Parts: sequence; C-alpha cells; structure tokens
Amino acid sequence: MGGKNKQRTKGNLRPSNSGRAAELLAKEQGTVPGFIGFGTFQSDLGYVPAVQGAEEIDSLVDSDFRMVLRKLSKKDVTTKLKAMQEFGTMCTERDTEIVKGVLPYWPRIFCKISLDHDRRVREATQQAFEKLILKVKKHLAPYLKSLMGYWLMAQCDTYSPAASAAKDAFEAAFPPSKQPEAIAFCKEEITSVLQDHLIKETPDSLSDPQTVPEQEREAKFYRVVTCSLLALKKLLCLLPDNELESLEEKFKSLLSQNKFWKYGKHSIPQIRSAYFELVSALCRRSPQLMIDEASRVSSSVLLSIDDSDPVVCPALWEAVLYTLTTIEDCWLHVNAKKSVFPKLSAVVREGGRGLATVIYPYLLPFISKLPQSITDPKLDFFKNFLTSLVAGLSTERVKTSFSECSAVVSAFFECLRFIMQQNLGEEEIEEMLINDQLIPVIDAVLKDPRLQDGQLFDYLAETLSSWEVKADVEKDDKMAHNLEKVLLNFWERLSEICFKKINEPEADVQCVVGVSNLLQVLQKPESSLKSNKKKVGKVRFADEMPESNEENGKCVSSEGETSEGCELVAEPPLSHNCSDHISPLRKKHLEDLVCKLAEMSINYVNEQKSEQHLRFLSTLLNSFSSTRVFKMLLGPEKQSIVKSKPLTIAKLVQKNSAVQFLYQKLVGWLNEDQWKEAGFLVDILYSALHCCANNKERKDVLDDLTEVDLKWNLVLQIIEKACSSSDKHALVISWLKGDILGEKLVTLADHLCNKELESTVTSDPYLSERWTLLSLVLSQHVKNDYLIGELYVERIIVKLHETLSKAKKVSETENNDSSVSFICDVAYNYFSSAKGCLPMLSSEDLLLTLFQLYAQSKERTHLPDFLICKVKNTWLSGVNVLVHQAGPAGQQSAFLRLSALWLKNQVQASSLDIKSLQGLLSTVDDLLNKLLESEDTSLLGVYIGSVMPNSSEWEKMRQSLPMQWLHRPLLEGRLSLNYECFKTDFKEQDTKKLPSHLCTSALLSKMILVALKKEIVLENNELEKITAELLYSLQWCEELENPPSFLTGFCEMLDKMNITYDNLCRLGNTSGLLHLLFNRSMERGTLWSLIIAKLIISQSVSPDEVKRHYRRKESFFPLTEGNMHTIQSLCPFLSKEDKKEFIAQCIPALLAWTKEDLCSTNGGFGHLAILNSCLQTGSIDDGELLHGILKILICWKKDHEDIFLFSCNLSEVSPEILGVNIEIMRFLSQFLKYCSSPLAENEWDFIMCSMLAWLETTSENRALGSVPLVQLFACVSCGLACELSAFFDSATPETTGKLPANLISEWKDFFSQGIHSLLLPLLVTVTEESKDTSETSFQNAMLKPMCETLTYIPKDQLLNHRLPARLAAGQKTNLPEHLQTLLNTLAPLLLFRARPVQIAVYYMLYKLMPELPQYDQDNLKSYGDEEEEPALSPPAALMSLLSTQEDLLENVLGCVPVGQIVTIKPLSDDFCYVLGYLLTWKLILTFFKAAASQLRALYSMYLRKTKSLNKLLYHLFRLMPENPTCAETASELANKEPKTFFTEALQLSIRETTALPYHIPHLACSVYHMTLKDLPAMVRLWWNSSEKRVFNIVDRFTSKYVSSVLSFQEISSVQTSTQLFNGMTVKARATTREVMATYSIEDIVIELIIQLPSNYPLGSITVESGRRVGVAVQQWRNWMLQLSTYLTHQNGSIMEGLALWKNNVDKRFEGVEDCMICFSVIHGFNYSLPKKACRTCKKKFHSACLYKWFTSSNKSTCPLCRETFF
Repeated sequence: MGGKNKQRTKGNLRPSNSGRAAELLAKEQGTVPGFIGFGTFQSDLGYVPAVQGAEEIDSLVDSDFRMVLRKLSKKDVTTKLKAMQEFGTMCTERDTEIVKGVLPYWPRIFCKISLDHDRRVREATQQAFEKLILKVKKHLAPYLKSLMGYWLMAQCDTYSPAASAAKDAFEAAFPPSKQPEAIAFCKEEITSVLQDHLIKETPDSLSDPQTVPEQEREAKFYRVVTCSLLALKKLLCLLPDNELESLEEKFKSLLSQNKFWKYGKHSIPQIRSAYFELVSALCRRSPQLMIDEASRVSSSVLLSIDDSDPVVCPALWEAVLYTLTTIEDCWLHVNAKKSVFPKLSAVVREGGRGLATVIYPYLLPFISKLPQSITDPKLDFFKNFLTSLVAGLSTERVKTSFSECSAVVSAFFECLRFIMQQNLGEEEIEEMLINDQLIPVIDAVLKDPRLQDGQLFDYLAETLSSWEVKADVEKDDKMAHNLEKVLLNFWERLSEICFKKINEPEADVQCVVGVSNLLQVLQKPESSLKSNKKKVGKVRFADEMPESNEENGKCVSSEGETSEGCELVAEPPLSHNCSDHISPLRKKHLEDLVCKLAEMSINYVNEQKSEQHLRFLSTLLNSFSSTRVFKMLLGPEKQSIVKSKPLTIAKLVQKNSAVQFLYQKLVGWLNEDQWKEAGFLVDILYSALHCCANNKERKDVLDDLTEVDLKWNLVLQIIEKACSSSDKHALVISWLKGDILGEKLVTLADHLCNKELESTVTSDPYLSERWTLLSLVLSQHVKNDYLIGELYVERIIVKLHETLSKAKKVSETENNDSSVSFICDVAYNYFSSAKGCLPMLSSEDLLLTLFQLYAQSKERTHLPDFLICKVKNTWLSGVNVLVHQAGPAGQQSAFLRLSALWLKNQVQASSLDIKSLQGLLSTVDDLLNKLLESEDTSLLGVYIGSVMPNSSEWEKMRQSLPMQWLHRPLLEGRLSLNYECFKTDFKEQDTKKLPSHLCTSALLSKMILVALKKEIVLENNELEKITAELLYSLQWCEELENPPSFLTGFCEMLDKMNITYDNLCRLGNTSGLLHLLFNRSMERGTLWSLIIAKLIISQSVSPDEVKRHYRRKESFFPLTEGNMHTIQSLCPFLSKEDKKEFIAQCIPALLAWTKEDLCSTNGGFGHLAILNSCLQTGSIDDGELLHGILKILICWKKDHEDIFLFSCNLSEVSPEILGVNIEIMRFLSQFLKYCSSPLAENEWDFIMCSMLAWLETTSENRALGSVPLVQLFACVSCGLACELSAFFDSATPETTGKLPANLISEWKDFFSQGIHSLLLPLLVTVTEESKDTSETSFQNAMLKPMCETLTYIPKDQLLNHRLPARLAAGQKTNLPEHLQTLLNTLAPLLLFRARPVQIAVYYMLYKLMPELPQYDQDNLKSYGDEEEEPALSPPAALMSLLSTQEDLLENVLGCVPVGQIVTIKPLSDDFCYVLGYLLTWKLILTFFKAAASQLRALYSMYLRKTKSLNKLLYHLFRLMPENPTCAETASELANKEPKTFFTEALQLSIRETTALPYHIPHLACSVYHMTLKDLPAMVRLWWNSSEKRVFNIVDRFTSKYVSSVLSFQEISSVQTSTQLFNGMTVKARATTREVMATYSIEDIVIELIIQLPSNYPLGSITVESGRRVGVAVQQWRNWMLQLSTYLTHQNGSIMEGLALWKNNVDKRFEGVEDCMICFSVIHGFNYSLPKKACRTCKKKFHSACLYKWFTSSNKSTCPLCRETFF
C-alpha cells in the first residue's frame, strides 16, 4: 500500500483508485458518476458531473466551475476556503449563462457547506452566494425551496461575520418588502428542515463519527440547534399573519415533542437563549398555541427565572413577561410562593448576580402583572420584595459598578412609587414604604459614598417631585391629603436621620458629605437624571399625569466666560433663584431642616472648633445663602459694631446679617492657622458676598478685608475661585480691578523679588503660593482683559525684569536659582496667555533678559539643567507671541533690535570658549526657527543684517587674529614675505577664548544656513560676504602648524553643526563669491590668496573660473604684496604658457641695479619670489633661462655683495635683505633640481661657496631662531646644503663626466666636510637646547632640512668627527674612545621626541654598525670557552638605550593583549617612543648580522638572558597590521603578486609625511623580517614556549605573509652564493623549497636534502638522506641529526649551517673525537671543540655541554665512566 505522503511515480499513467472506481461505475451502470451523498430532495441533482461521459449534462457546467465545485467537496479547510473564494470570483467575472449552469448543483453544496465547522468557510460561502445571486438574479427562483431553510439558519449563525454576509445575500436577493413573500413561498420546506434539525438530528447524524472528532461533532450540533431555533423565530417574525395558520399543525407537532421543551434546560447557554427567544416569538405570534401548552410553557419559563447566565438572561426575562401576558392562568401550573418567588428573591438579594442592568428593569413590569391572589397578604409580600431589592444594594459588585447600582436604585424607586400609588390610603403600607424601606435606604446610602454614585438622591428627588406635583394638581382632596401626610412623614423621618448624622461631636466624614449632597439635590427644582443619562426609557403609570414642562426642562446653567488662557467653569448658582420653583410642600420643610442643621453646625464650630461641621456649613451656605440662615448662624448675640472700621462698613454690618456674620465669625476663622486649607471658608465668604445688595458693597467689604485681614493664600484662593466660575467672578470684578488689590500685588512682587535675592533659604511656607498668585493675575484673562488693572500688570513685570537683571549679574554666587525658577514660571504663563502682541515695553525687556540668561554659558550662569530648560521654554513662548504679531510690529520690536546688538557684541568681544559659542549658536538657531514662523518673511533678513558687522569691524577682527598662520606658507614657499608682522601670539592670550573673527563668522554662517533652508533671499550680498569670512576663519585654522585643542574643537563643532562651505554653496547662490575673494586677494594677499588655492584643490572652483577674473597678466604688475601672493597661490594651477608669460614679466625686473630695487616687492625680491613659485611646480624646462638668471645673481653678488648675508650677524639685518637672500637660496635649490645644462667652474664655486657661507651664518646666529625670517633663512640654507648633498650623492659616472675637473674631490674634501662639521655639532646643540620637540613647530622647522642633510654624511667623516668626548663611567666596551663618544652622543637621540632627529641618527649609526663587531672579535679570546655560558653584550650605548625604551614601550603597549593591533597616532609622543625603539632594534640586528658566527652566538646568548628579544616579538605582534598589504594603485593591482610590507623596502623619509600612518606598521614588519632572518633560532625558541593563543597568532601570520618571502630569499641566497666549499657542492630548488648538499671525501659520498617548512623559519627544518656511500648507518644518523640541530638552533642562514656541519665532519675525519654529550665535534652554539678531558676515561667534552650536564643532573661525575670529574 502506498503511504499517505508517498510521491507518485513520474509518468505513471494508471489512474488512482477513486478514478478507477468512477470508471467502473460508468461502465456498469451507464450513468455519469458523481459525488455520493444525500441530496436535499429526492428529485434534486445531488452530484456534479465528472470529466468523462454524458456530454449532454457535461455541456451545462463550465470546466473551470466543475473543477472548483469538486474542490468544495474536499475535507481540507484551506482547499475549501480557497475554492469558495475562487467560486465567488468566477461568479463575478464569468458570463451569466455560464454561471447559470452551476445552479442545479449549488443547493446541495450550499446546504452542506453552510453548516461547515470552520467559520471562515461559512463566511466565504455566504459572500460567494451573494455574488452568485447578483449574477443570476431571478433564475435562482426554482431552487429557493431547497435553499431557504439553510439560508435562514445561516442568517442566524453564531459567527457574526457569517450571519452578516448571509443577511447581505438575502437583502441582495429580496428587497425588504418582498422578504415576507419569499419566506411564505418556502415556509413548508423551511419548517421541515428546521424541525428535522431540532427533533431528528444528533451529533453523529450531522457529522461522520469515523472522521470527525467528538468535540467538533458536538460543537456543530449545538450550533445547528441554536441556528434552527433562531431561524424558527425569524420565520415567525417575517411571516405575514395570514400565513401562520397553515403552519399551526407543524408547530403543534414540534411543541408536542418533549425534546423541544428540554432545550429550556440545556447545558449550552446559546441554545437556552435561542429557546427563550423562540418562546417569546410564539407568545407574540401564536398565543393560542402557547395557551394550549400552558403547563409546559409556564413551568419551562417561570421555573428558570433564576438563570443567571448573561447570554440567557435578556431572552429569559422577555419570555417571562410574554408568558405572564399571554397565559393568564400561568400561576395555576407553578407554585409561586414555593418555586418562583424564592428563586426571584435569591437573584434580587444577590444584586442580580452581575446582571442588574438586565434583570432589574423587568421587575416593575413583573410585579405589575402579578394577580392579587398571588401577592396576598400585600404588606408582607411587598415588604419582603422591597427588602430583597434593598439587600441587593449591599453586594460588593453593585457598590463597585455605577451602572448596576443605578439599575438597582432605579428599580427600587419605580417599584416603591408603583406600590405607593396602588396602595395610597392604606396607612400600614404607607408607613412601611417610608419608615421601613425608603428612610433605611437613605440612611444606608448616607453611610456608604459608593452607593451615592448610583444617583439615589436624584431618584429620591424625582419621586418627591412626582408626589408633590400630584398633591398640588390632584382634585381629589383625599388623595392630596394622603400624599401630604406621606410627605410630612418622610420629612420628619429624614430630618431625624440628618440630625442624627450631624449632631455628633465627631461626625462621620462620609455621612456629613452624604447629607450635604442630599440637601443639594433636594434643593434643585428638578431632577438631573435626564441630563446625566443617555436616553432612558421612563416608566409612567396609567393614572399618572404627564410631568410638567418645568420638570421636563433642563436646568439652565450659567454661561462660563471664555477667557484667554483658560475657560471659566460653570458652577451651580450661589443663590436660590430657582427656589421659587420649588413646591411649597418641600420648600418649608427643606428650609427648616437647613436652618436646624446650620444651627447645630455653628454650635459645634463655636464650642469645639469642629472642622467637619464648618465644612458642612460651607456646603450648606453655598446652596442656601439666605439672610434667614445667616441670622440663624449669628444667634441671639448682639450686634457689635466693629471699631476702627470705616463708616460704610459699619453701616453694612448693621444692615446685613451676612456681612455681620462675615466680620464677627468668618474673618476670625480665616485668620486661624488650624485649618489645613481654607477653600471652604472662601466659599462661605462668597456666600456672604452674595447676600450683599450690589457690587459696590462687595468691593467695599473686600477692599477692607484686603487691607487688613486677608492673607496672601486666601487672596489666591478667592481669585482662583473667581476664575473657575463666572458667577463668582461677577461678584468680585470691581474689587479685582480696584486700586487696593493692585497696589497690594505690586508690593508683593517687590517683596518676593528682594527676598529671593537676599537669600535662598526661606522659612515662609507660602512662598510658592505667592508666586502662583502673581502668575495668576498676570496670565489669567477674562473677556480678553486682565484680572487686575493693566497699570499694575506692567508694574509687576518691571519688578520681575529688575530682579532677573540683578540675578544675571550676581549669578556666580549660585543663590538665585529659586528666584529665576519662579520668575520663569510667572513669565511663561504671562507670555503664553498673551494673544496677538506683547502689549508692554517692559515685557520685551524681560524677554531680552531671559534670552541673554539662556544664551550665556552654563559655567557663567551656574544654572542647573532643569532651570536652563525652563528659561528656554519661557523666552521661546515670548518670542512666539512677537512673531505672530500682525503687521510690521515684529521689525519694530525692541527685543529683536536689542538681542541682535547683544549677539553682535558677544561674538566680537573675544570672550567665548567653544562651549559658550556652541550654546550661543544653539540659542540663535532656536530664535531664528521661531522667527521663521512669522508671516513677515523679511523679519529674518532684517535680523541677520542687524548682527552683521560692517567692513571696518571685519577688518579689525581679521587683524586681531594671531599671525602664526604664516609659518607654514612661508616654510612651504607658498607665500613670500620681506617684513616682520608677527606681533600677536597665542601665548599672550587666553588659550581658551576663541578669536572674535571665528565666533562672528560661525554665528553669521549659522544664521545664513537657517535662512537658506527656508529659501529666504538676503540683501547686500550678505551670503557671499559671510561665506568669505567663514572661509577666512577656516583657512586660518588650517594654516596653523600646531593648532591648540580649542581651535581643532572649533572646527569639529562646525562640522557637527553642518556649518560648512559646502552647505552654504548647496543651499544658496554664491556666484559672486569668487569675484569677492579674488578682489580681496589682489588687494590684501595673505590668507585671501590661500583661500583661492584651497578652493581649487578641493575642486570647489576650477582654475578656468579664476582665470576669468584676470584677463591680462599685465594687470598683476606693478607688483604689490596682494598681487604677488595671488600669483604665488595660482602658480600650481597655471599652464606652462601662463607661467612663461609671468616669467617674461619678471626677467626685466631682475636686471635692476640699485640695492633698494633688489629688496623691494616690486623689484628683485617680488619677481624672484614669483619665479621661484613657478619653478616649484617643476614645469620650466628652459635651461638657458635658468642659467641666465644664475648669471644675473652672480652679477648681484659682484655689485652688491653686502646684500648677500655671508658669515654675518643677522640681528642688525633688515627683513627686506633677509627676504632677498631667502628667495636667492630657494632659486639655487630649484636650479639644482631642474637645470640640466652644464655649469662653469666659477658658477659651481658661487653656488657651493655661497651655500657654505650661508650655513656658517645660520650656525653663528642660532640664538636668533625665534625671529621668523631668521628661522626661515636657516631652513632654506640647510635645504640648499641638502640639495647639494643629494646632487653629489646621486652623481653617476655619466653626470660626473659633465662636471668640472676636481669638483667632486673639492666637494668631498672641503665642502661636504664643511657642511657636516657645522651641522653635526649644531644637531647636538639644538637637541640639548630645545624644549618644544614638536616636529611641526615652527621653532623646529630647521630640524627637517638639517637632519636630512646629515643623512648624507660619509662614514669616514663620521668617524673623524670633532664632537667633545662623552664617556660613561663603568661602561663595558671594546670600542675606541672616539667611536664610543659618537655612540654615546648619538644613540640617546633615538629617544628625542622629533622624528627627523631619530631618522637622521639612525642613518648615521647604521653606517657605523658594520664597523663595530671587529673590535669585539679582536678581544674574543677573553670570552673563551673557559666560562660555562659565555655571553657578550652588543654595544652598551645601544643596550642601555634599549632598556629605557622597553620601559617606555611597556607603558604604551603593555596593557594590550598580543594580537590586538594598536594604531599609533603619527607625530605623537608614543609615535616617537615606538619609532626610536624599532630603529634601535634595526641597528642591533644590523650589528648582529655583521658579526662573525662565534660572536653572534655570544650576542644571542646575551639577548636570551635579558629577554629583550621576547619583549620585542610581543610588541611587534601589537604593532604589525593584520593585513600588511601596501596601498596599491590601479596599475599595480593588475599584477598577481600583492605587495606587502615584507616584500617592499622601507623608505624612511624625513621630508615626506604623506606615508606617516604606515611608518610604524611598515617598520614593525621590517624588524620582524630581519629578526626571523638573522635570529631564527631564538624566534623559534620563543614561539615554541609561548602560550597557545599567541602560538597560533604568530604561526598564522608568519605562514601567510613572511615564510614565503624568507624561503624565497634563503633559496635565492643559496643559488647566488659565491661561497665555495672544498669537497661539498650545494644546489637549491626554489619551487620545492629544497636545498641539496653533496659532500665527498675520497671514496665517501654523502648527499643530504634540506626541506624548508611552510612556516619557515618557525617550523623545524627537515633533513632527509640522499645517496650514502662508505658511511656506517649509525654515523650517518649522527651526522643527519647534527645538521638538523645546527639548522634548528643556530642563528644564521642555511649556508652558514652547512658550513658548520661540513667543518664538523671534516674534524671527524681529521681524527677529532665527538663530544659524548652532544655527539658533535664542533659545539652547535659557540663553535668550540671538545677540550675538557676526564682524567679517568680520557674522553673529551665541550665545556658548555659539561656545564649543562652538571647543572641538570646535580652531580659532578663523568657522563661515561661515572667517576668524579676533576
């Protein structure tokens, strides 16, 4: 059997089992096979035609539809869902005729799939059915009867989307008017289908038990039953009355089934709910049927009255009411008192079990339908019923739910009113209702505030109103009398419980609040229920009169005034203007009760100072503020006229009891501190004011109180309450606008501000309240007007401004935080409330001060962050008001004018550091963005114009910039100068303060950027001017050689804030910028010229664009400084033709003969400077021209020799002459580079003699190095010496032949010696004197050319130096004194923190290193093998230096793990330390390589002891890059072999600094290469002993990058070796990394093959045997082992190892015996022979071998004979 998921064989043409079965059926029966299943009716086509046979039927169904319909019969949910969606789509898209072909097969599929278990499938089915209906329309009619039953069930689906889709389909098929007709047409079929589902079907009959799980079967059955019941209800509701009779028999049949009645007790709530809905529908539509089944209906419905399922309850209670209405004798079939009422009572007592909102609205209709026979005795029944109802109020669920509480309370009052109405006149019931029910309920609610939320008081008021209206309207005196009696009884009982609650010394807070709320509600003329609720169905009894219009009308609340800033909230009116509308029956009782309660409360207040009673009194007076109540409060006391009060007040006190109460009682309470908060007392004050006759009386009273009695917190509360209510505001408006309060508030502001400045610590607890009061009176508006007089508002603002100004000045004391904070709060509220404009000038002053406070740096103001943020929000709110002013008021704003002036002064004062400037820029950004919100687009442009300096101010700021920027352009020859202009220096300034030019250009650039982003057009070329100044600032920063950190920080800040030239050009039109820059360059030169060059280099501007600004070269002449600098800056970008034109202009000027002409800018100096600039780019190839200029210079020397500064004192020389000499030397340097024509001997003499004379001048005037032009003179003179040295050093025989005879010898014997005899001592002097060692420092500018010149010093001149002796005591050395002096002098300079010095010293010492080992070789006999482990130190000067460097390197690299690459910042101190360390090692390795084998052994032993090499290797693997590949050009990338730091030679250039970042990595790789090559054994030893992680790192790196290079070099050295061995030949194979050595002596032939490992030299070198003739096996093995040992443990090349091995074999054949410890004749390390002989066995051993033997065995016996070794 095939598995379920088995893949069917490809090409298998045999049909599946189902396909074969279909074919078999077709053959046997001659019919078309279809889907097997039950059809709805026998006559239906219950199948879909298959693919084969019966063409007449097949033609009816489209093939696509057939496929979809077959998919619908699948079991898989996803398949069915997708198929149904596809079916719906096809119904929409296909032609009607094609779709009609599906109709015969649709009913069976629909009936089955509409009951599908998956709800998505059911929903999709109904959606597809709707599309089918819309397509076929009336053609569906023949199939309606088979569809309609299931269609109705689908409309009652428990899944709402499916039901909704079915209803949509139904409405698409039938309009509402046709629906009853359609239902009636199919009524028989519908009833049959639904009846079968309800009576016949079971879970197992609806679904296949074998394939469908039990849970799924049951769920489907329950859903079908629910839908069937609801569909029956829908059928009953839709059928017309005349169609119902025909179905009576069917319904009788259904009702006769016990199974139907059992659904009322079914466990599934949905079925029970549907059942009760059907019962209700039957009662409504077929009452006679239900009467016939009265017994079953009554028991089924009424006995289920306690069903508390939320799904069932609504349907159940509807069924209960329909049952009571329909079946009048229903109580005959059930026992009401034993079965029904106990259940109902239990539900009601439990508060409806969470369903109060559903159940309780049915209670009144329920009891109204109860017959008298059931309710007798009435008193007990109603008492028990109402008691149960009230008990429901005490449940926790009802208390916590507003809706449930309201439902219970509503039902209670409805039932109470009904019972009262039905039994009016029966005293027992009346008393029971009032005394036993209503009053206890009120009492309970007064105790529990949660029950008050249920609107009980409102329902009570409504009930009382209905009774009062009836008593007034009722004509029947008896009924009116009974109602009055009921009301009288109620008020008596109510008064009793109110008295009881209040008449206690410690009255319960909740009870007191409850009484207050109750009285407030009862005082209202009508219920607020209607306004508080949504539309509520209201019960009105048949004999009740409709309520009056007054009662139905809504209580009109007073309108709140809409203020600027906040809206006044409407409160109930203070007075009882509506009290006239209260029924007289209530008014007297209510006033009596209030007066009595007020009297009780005042007694407790007077006697016990009860706050609770006073609060209650405040609430009472708020609602009942009448003179009667105030008289009651005053009591029998005599009026005491207050002395010292004005006459008007005294009269008022006498006339008005409320005012009298205010002065006699309330003022005293207000001034007492015992009340925690006085809000309720202020309410009493308003109640008393309400009783005054007019506003004048109220103003008089409040003015009097303000002057004497009221504290500030009380004033605040009075004003706050006035703001919260328009009625209260109307009472006090005269007082608020009056002078008394205004003056008082101004005094308060003055007091607060002064107090805050004096001290931060205050003991006044009401401080914040007073500030709040000020804020309130400034910011609160009523009807667009201030609360107080405008005059007083302005005076308060002035006070705040004065305080803030003082706070700004004394901010360093840090004691004004709270005052600033409070003022910010007040100002923020003031600004926020201002609409339209800032109406006062003082407010703009305050705004400016806030702006300045925020713009200043935090270090200056000492304000905390939260306060800075608060200040920002405050001034922004003020500016927001300004920018939204209508008209041009913004431009006339004092704030904008003064803030612009202040900003201008700030940036021009040179008092800002980076943080301050950054803060200022951020502030300006906020301000400008706020200004952009203005409708006036010119506002921002005007503001920028106000900040913009004029031309003279810009010039002044440019001149104040220090001139140190000139150092670099002068040194690099980009500019020339012949006067001293270095006046200002950073050292004289505060190095943290930015120059004013930088601050101003940054500020204006920021402002311009903000404007450009909003596309605002600026006037007066401001964009070009500001951009030019920004470029000037940036160029100045760039030209400084060692810019201080604050300047680099300034540039970084500009980048972060996007204040860049690129941004300015991108956002704005800078077409006129280049013209402006060119004009300034021509006018002033200097930095302006360099800016143009910078723009060309950065490709922002092309040379052609610059060329447009000068049409003729003649326009540059006569030369001025600006013209000269412009030409010099443009020279690198000029074409050859342009340069030739300039040179043509210069040549005639060089022929000037007077001394003054030679030195002037428009004379020799200027034109020679331009000539040098043209030469500097190397584009002049006219040798004759250059030669001619040289002759002119020689003529100058003849005619004006005093101009040439040869061996003279420069202190008295003018800058003009210095400038000319500098340009002459520059020309000679360029001349040597570019002139190819031969020179005469006198011309060479002129150049070399001049050079040497200038160099002597430099040496003699070293003390004047601080003078810039002297320093420049020294640099250029050393540079000329360097060019000459380079010229003669690179001279080839071809070039030498063109030179005059004896020139080379003269150079070597005289000039070269003269140069170095001057410069070498000068180097020592300079390094000893120099404190600032920075390479880029102008003071050290001479170091580069001087050091580069010294690299050319010949070795013999170095050895014949004339340096003073420098020897160290106790220094072990074999070197002669002059050499040791040289080493001791130069070696320490490798520690000097200037790269040129380190490199020059390295080159000089490098020349010495090969000479040094011979001195140790001469003294080698003192290190004989008498010592156990002899070691010899390399030169002591280098080793002591190395020790110092190791300590420095440990600090730099010690904490970094091996393998983690450290990037050393170029030219830093660490860079110099690492550079010196690596150069020292290069020297040591060079020294080591030059030594003989035996010396190398001694040196390596020393290095092993000191572990210096181990430290080096660890450091190298922190410095070498992970990928040591050189940066390659595109052409180099074409080569297969990538270039690495190991394949490329290291070029340590002094002048070239572009490759500085690669110097240390390349140097480290170079040292590692040398170490592996010259000390392989020691590196191998270190590698094998290192930890695993380091082991792997070293192995991986070496194998990948170094081994191949070393192997190639080793093999190549073997191939190219000129070393000859007597009796041994050596050959090498590069491809296999093999060396083959053949040794032959007489008849013996030995052939050895040496194989280099892939990680050479770390891995072991393997030695394999080749041919072996005439040698014993044991001896052969010994020799192979010896060679392997030599190659592994000796520090040398393969050739050296082979030489050692051959020497060993030769000795063996000469008869020398092997050492019996190492089995070798020659010691593998120190190359000694066995000399130590045992006196017993006479065998000889190597001294080193014996030493190891003795130390490792801890014995002194012979290794062979075991006798004691003497």
